[in-house]
Order: sequence, then C-alpha cells, then structure tokens
Amino acid sequence: MDPIRNPYAPGAGQRPPELAGRGEQLAAFDVVLERVSRGRPERSLVLTGLRGVGKTVLLNALRGAAVRKGWGTGKLEARPDQSLRRPLASALHQAVRELGHPEPDETAQVLGVVRAFVERDAGADAKLRDKWSPGIDAPVVRGRGDSGDIEIDLVELLSDIGGLAADVGKGVGIFVDEMQDLGADDVSALCAACHELSQSGLPVIVVGAGLPHLPAVLSASKSYSERLFSYQRIDRLARDAADRALSAPAAEEDAEYDPAALDAMYDATGGYPYFIQAYGKAVWDLAPRTPITAADISVAAPEAERELAVGFFGSRYERATPGEREYLRAMADAAGEGGDDPVGAVATAEVAAVLGKKPQSLSPARDALLKKGLIYSGERGRIAFTVPHFGRYLRTVG
Repeated sequence: MDPIRNPYAPGAGQRPPELAGRGEQLAAFDVVLERVSRGRPERSLVLTGLRGVGKTVLLNALRGAAVRKGWGTGKLEARPDQSLRRPLASALHQAVRELGHPEPDETAQVLGVVRAFVERDAGADAKLRDKWSPGIDAPVVRGRGDSGDIEIDLVELLSDIGGLAADVGKGVGIFVDEMQDLGADDVSALCAACHELSQSGLPVIVVGAGLPHLPAVLSASKSYSERLFSYQRIDRLARDAADRALSAPAAEEDAEYDPAALDAMYDATGGYPYFIQAYGKAVWDLAPRTPITAADISVAAPEAERELAVGFFGSRYERATPGEREYLRAMADAAGEGGDDPVGAVATAEVAAVLGKKPQSLSPARDALLKKGLIYSGERGRIAFTVPHFGRYLRTVG
C-alpha cells in the first residue's frame, strides 16, 4: 500500500490520527474549564500511567481544549536535575501572553514578578547570561515572588497570575509533563500553591502527567494532596477503542481491516496506543492491498517488533549501566514468562534471589533505575517496569 498515505504516527508525544478512548477525560476537562472560569471550586488534575499509553498526547489535547476556551496556558517537562523556577517561568510567560489582558500596566506588573521569581535562582550578583528573561521587557518587581522560599514565591506568583486571569473572566492552566521528576521542594511548593489557589477561588489549575507512582510522590510531599488533585489512571485502550484507532485513519485513506486482522492486531499490541501506531505503520507499509488481513499482520509483525526493539525498548535499555542492566534482566527473570502482568511487578527480594545477592547490596542499582524512570515502586518492597512488556524484550537481549 502507498507509504506516502500511511496515516499512523508512532512518535513520542505525537498525536495519533484518531485519539480513541479518551473522550471521557476530554469531556470531564471541558466541565473543569467552565467551572473554573465561572469561579466554581475545582481540583487540579493528575494523569498517571505507564510509558506508551498516551499521557503526553492527552496532556497536549487538554491544553488544546484550554486554548480554545481562551485560557492562558503554558507547558513544561520536569527534569530531575533542574529547578522548577526557570521552566515554570517560561510556561507562565506564555500563559500571560495568551491571556491578552487589555491593561498593559497590569500585565507588566505580573511579568515583572515572573522575572523576579526566576532571577531569584541566579542571585543578585549573577552575570547577565545567567539571568533568564527572554522577551520580558517589563522591569523586575522586587519583593514579590523572590523571597528565596519556593513555596512562598510560588503562591505569590500564581496568585498574581490568577488575579490577571480573573480580570478578563478566563483561567490559566499549567501543564506539567513527567511530574514525578520534580524535586522534593518543588513538589511541596506546587502542592501548597494549588491548595492556596483552591481556597482563594482564583482561576488557576495545574494539570500534571507522570508515571504510576506519581500519586505517592505527591502524597509524601503534602498529606492533603490526595484531596487536592483529581487522579486519572490512563491505561491501554479497550478493544473497541483500539479497533477505532486503527480503522478510522485507514478509512480516511480508503482502506480497511478485516475482522481477523483486528483480532491479530489487538493480540499483538495489547491495546497500548504506542504499539498500535507502531504496528499500524509497519502493516500499512507491507500490506499489498486493502482489506488488510491477518496474514498481513503476521508478515509485518517482525518489522514492527524490530522498530520497537530499537526505538521504544532499546533506547531505554541503553541508558542503563551494565550493573543496572543486570538488575533489569533479573527483574524479567523473576517475573517469568507467564502471567498477564505487562509490567512484571516483583518483590525486590525475588530479584536479589535471582542474582544470589543480598537485597541491600542491590539498592544503588535499584535507586538509579528509579531515578532514570525505568522502573517504579507501586508499593513498599515491590518494583515494576515503567514500560509495558519490557521484561519480554529483556529476555530476548540476553
């Protein structure tokens, strides 16, 4: 079939041609936007799930919904080696611009606080190159958002931005990807700011996305975070949504799958959105004609698996040191070939038994893998892969 007309899009955070199975989340967020705009109380939102389930895609779709409502929005991706101040300031600068407040003086005042907030990290004697203020012509506003205590500063900054949004009857949405990678102080400050904003009724919400253990990270920071956020677990697609993710884009290109082909695709992908796009692309390129058959799936499956082995699994495996790879393979062996658990959750003691070592001696490797986002701990004493079917891949690389 014509590769130029191939509709599938296997890319990190790349929106698929058919955003299937997420209608419930999009509809619920529309309600949140309307309620916040009208001054109604509403919680911020946290999306959690494994790699490859489409959290970033959904986060971007929610941001798009906010933009269409006239909100000011900004997005950042958290990194474990970076303070929140600079990326958040950049996101808020964009949000203020999108609001389009009619009073330049009011806007300049808030942007001056944004500059003060981010320059506090650089210090008073920092060189010009170490200060961040691209595009912000407003003078720094001292005494607001620059105390050095991130919790105080963030509350002050978001309160000012919330007031700006309230003036024009709109809201501000801050979209944070990889939220579990925020530093402990930054997580605490963000929770405190959300708490303060919800009490004051200002139209600012945070929408975060992260790995399955993100709720535990937030709860460890502030006990009230369990009530502060609305948590939504983003999982693999149900069968009807997975079929639609394949069939709808194909129909746009005058192609279709026969029923047996859809059965084979669901068996191969498990309903994981990234896998659906990867297999869909490979099948389209190799199938001779429409309708696509189960035999076409069998022919294309090795190509899709090679692509996943390099771009999805292999790229993550390569980030691990030899000692960490040994730990990962031991996790895969401990989980075993059987079972329906796509993340291979196992007890740390089982991993130690496979390696013939004491659990304490393996703590450095485990902690490094946790920091790299290759594994997570959903409960005390147990770990799992953040990537579905990673264990199956590891058993093939030896």
